Amino acid sequence: MSDLVRYALLTLIVFLTHFQEAITGFGGTVLAVPFVIFLLGLEVAVKVLAIQAWIVVTFIVLSARRHIVWRQYGRIVLFAGIGLPVGICMVRTLPESVLKLILGAFMVGMAVRGLTVTIQNRGLPKWQPRAWQNWLMNGFVFMGGVIHGAFASGGPFVVIYATRVLTDKGVFRVTLCMLWVTLNTTLITYWLVTRALTPEIWFYTAMCTPFTVVGMIAGDRCHHCIDERLFRMIVYAVLFFSGLAVLHSARGG
Repeated sequence: MSDLVRYALLTLIVFLTHFQEAITGFGGTVLAVPFVIFLLGLEVAVKVLAIQAWIVVTFIVLSARRHIVWRQYGRIVLFAGIGLPVGICMVRTLPESVLKLILGAFMVGMAVRGLTVTIQNRGLPKWQPRAWQNWLMNGFVFMGGVIHGAFASGGPFVVIYATRVLTDKGVFRVTLCMLWVTLNTTLITYWLVTRALTPEIWFYTAMCTPFTVVGMIAGDRCHHCIDERLFRMIVYAVLFFSGLAVLHSARGG
């Protein structure tokens, strides 16, 4: 593959996935990773996409920060923050393909269930959790931190929790984005301190950023034009295709 073709594919993928992420507040990285790994390799792809995601979520947080539900953010960041270093260590010790198979299968199953419930009910389902269900949801958030530490794409597990407690689309998006700002800032700082951001990574970051910004602006405008039920269906559809992408990358890994 020539460099020109690789650059064109890379920027197209970055534009489309961050257009989608600006609409929903998650999923851009996990959708892009399998394709960008093919173009750039795992090490470069994860870091470039994490920086691009940081740009998008920071923009959303700055523009809609008044709608952040700080109580839920605190709960999410606590459990995800505990899982983050576990994921950083785990990716060095456990087979990547096994982690991806478990994650991908779980995502597809939850997405199918969520789509079915949303299609059958015009309103959003109300959730009155029992004590054990609360702890189960906390476990999902913890696993989101683990997967984010390993692949910079732990959104699907957190989304399972957030869809239950954050029913307004704007609140859902900006509260999740505040989490990604926190986690990605931690990851990027770690990479800076350990000098893991090579000139090659900065080169591809500079190449992708203009396309990320254009996709981000277009996606943000679309977010404000869709209703709550359609938004929820898009969220579960993204979760479904993200799961398929993860399963595909596990087969390739």
